[in-house]
Amino acid sequence: QVQLVESGGGLVQPGGSLRLSCAASGTIFNIFVMGWYRQAPGKQRELVATITSGGTTNYADSVKGRFTISRDNALKTVDLQMNGLEPEDTAVYYCNADIRSYFGRRNYWGQGTQVTVSS
Repeated sequence: QVQLVESGGGLVQPGGSLRLSCAASGTIFNIFVMGWYRQAPGKQRELVATITSGGTTNYADSVKGRFTISRDNALKTVDLQMNGLEPEDTAVYYCNADIRSYFGRRNYWGQGTQVTVSS
């Protein structure tokens, strides 16, 4: 069974920082693209950032210059460093990964972690 487990959400004031982490576990052969998505109340889930196994990154325009995605291929983890947080960043953040495991290749989601930006 492949799982993605997130940690690091919480409440932060505007302008503050948070770091989200996600760890993949299970019988995993390869992890291709990993990423973070978010869903605010009443809105659709949207891409925040992705990173390939080679380290190529992609960011939503709304977070460029403020958020940084990174991964450790050996540890099977992906992190999201969020600086300069704004109330508009409030959402549930989900880890996502394209994984080849014993069960074949498929896309996995974490359970989500709440990020609230408020004074």
